[in-house]
Amino acid sequence: MSSSTKMKKPIINVKAKTLLYPFLLFSAIIITLFTELAAAPQQLFKGFTASPNPTTPNFQPLLSDSTGNFSLTFLRVNQDQLALAVLHVPSGESLWQANFTEPTQWDKHTQLIFNGSIVVTNHHSRVVWSTNTDGDLVVLAGSSNLQILKGEKSPSVLWQSFESPSDTLLENQNFTSTMSLISMNGLYTMRLGPDFIGLYAKFKSLGSGSDQIYYRHRAMQAKANIIIGHGPILARISSDGFMGLYQNGSTPVDIESFNSYQRSVPGPRRVRLENDGNLKGYYWSSSSWVLDYEAISETCELPSACGLYGLCRPGFGCSCLDNRTLAKVDQCYQTQEIKDLCEESTNKKNKISEIRRIGVELPYKELMSYIEMTSFEECEKSCKQNCTCWGVLYNNGSKFCYNVDYPIQTILEVVGHESKMGYFKMWEGGKKKRDERLGIGIGLLSGAIIVLGLVIGFGVYKFWKRNKMVNNHNSILEKEDINAPGPYKDLRSSSFGSVELSNR
Repeated sequence: MSSSTKMKKPIINVKAKTLLYPFLLFSAIIITLFTELAAAPQQLFKGFTASPNPTTPNFQPLLSDSTGNFSLTFLRVNQDQLALAVLHVPSGESLWQANFTEPTQWDKHTQLIFNGSIVVTNHHSRVVWSTNTDGDLVVLAGSSNLQILKGEKSPSVLWQSFESPSDTLLENQNFTSTMSLISMNGLYTMRLGPDFIGLYAKFKSLGSGSDQIYYRHRAMQAKANIIIGHGPILARISSDGFMGLYQNGSTPVDIESFNSYQRSVPGPRRVRLENDGNLKGYYWSSSSWVLDYEAISETCELPSACGLYGLCRPGFGCSCLDNRTLAKVDQCYQTQEIKDLCEESTNKKNKISEIRRIGVELPYKELMSYIEMTSFEECEKSCKQNCTCWGVLYNNGSKFCYNVDYPIQTILEVVGHESKMGYFKMWEGGKKKRDERLGIGIGLLSGAIIVLGLVIGFGVYKFWKRNKMVNNHNSILEKEDINAPGPYKDLRSSSFGSVELSNR
């Protein structure tokens, strides 16, 4: 066959290939995922065991609901750790996670067993989580509720994930006074009071008392009244787009409306306690989770929007109580460096410094206890003499003195309110650590500048040496009257000096 009749190869545009490869990779991942989900059983019986697959990048399905929208999975966390989770498959969002007693590795020695209980053991063969039941099978309902059932003809529910929520409350899931939502970072909790929904923060050290409440929504009791002693209240998300509080009946004693109130939406609804302490509501739009509700709408009203010893000014963002600028959250003070002031005050090696500010207050002062005092000096003195006090905030108008008995979180800046003052204690170890990091950063920058200087200097030296060699070479050529052969001649020679370019 002649070269002219050979079939030409199709030319593929390079840009098209670049765009095609990610698409093919994504398609392969989706196909693999749905293949695994299709292979996942819809019931688990006694004797079922599973271990994580080391090649699985994100999550490994173990059990699927009948619709394929939800899956019980091994979920990979922080690359090498494992969680047992119920996922919303279309989005890959975790709706529930088992509360392990210790971090568990993603390796072949970690195992899930169903022997009447769902049991997870780690690589040391220690039980890190168990349902402590004696059931016959495990199912995942279409509502994402993981259940352990007992019996065959009319099975009873022995255990269900809807009664042990993690950070999320699902549509039509009853949330009672015996339950709590806990943010994934473990800092914030949602609980029910006798007539309210409360959000709490673990700002206090262990053993120092209850958590600090920073948000409270009381029931309006517009359509029905709460009768104390007639049973606890419960919260439930309605498909009509609200979170209702109920007591012994179907009529809500309170309604917290979402943005989509009384509008139908394509997918399920949920609320989640976020890692910043806010409670947010979402609905599934068939392609993404749409934000539908926020308990706290202003950033500066969050419990620790700017981190430890941060200062939040509405509309302007974060800075530090000690006047240092703040680029990122948690840059004013290192969380892991917080110490007990009662212990540190007796240690002469460590110093506790003081900060005073005017025009400041707590974002949730209405929920804090206070003592009336005649002056800011009196309020400050009460804190100075108390090693459990980290700071006080004083209102010169109301004469209220608010005592902060935990490490100082974000303080709210109120411009033009000089009558609102604050006094705060800071353990110097945290500042020293930060200053050391600053010194290290300066040292690294200086080192980089020195290295850059050496590189530039070396380059200049090489350039100078090369020029010197060329000049010496040209000098030798001139002395010996040596010209390059052919068209490449020494352009400085006399034979080329008289050549002129002309237009012809």
